[in-house]
Amino acid sequence: MIKRIDEMLKLWAQDLHSPVPDGAGGPSGGNMIAMLMECKGELIRGTRGSRVLLDESADIELIVNKHLPPQLSVVVREHYCNHESFLSQKYTHCGCSRDTYYQRLHEAHLHIAGMLMGKAA
Repeated sequence: MIKRIDEMLKLWAQDLHSPVPDGAGGPSGGNMIAMLMECKGELIRGTRGSRVLLDESADIELIVNKHLPPQLSVVVREHYCNHESFLSQKYTHCGCSRDTYYQRLHEAHLHIAGMLMGKAA
């Protein structure tokens, strides 16, 4: 895994895919569109102490949803967004072995890093 991408994906999952505890934040929950509506379209730092700006989270969201091959997208979502399953349940859901799960996760990191670098260039 690429440490920088791993950290970005953790923050992406926290910013956009984790439920907001009662009393924390507004009605938007983890929905990026609702958060943008609350902020009147202005991209601001994540509301939960995130170090990744919302526009960067939005880039990652787009990459995971539209540009990663489906088998890599599933692994990314399972690994970073599913906190309730055991590891064995995660790779069973992905239809692969533990080793393949981590190979796909690393491959996803490479794809994401490449796409983010392409955007920056």
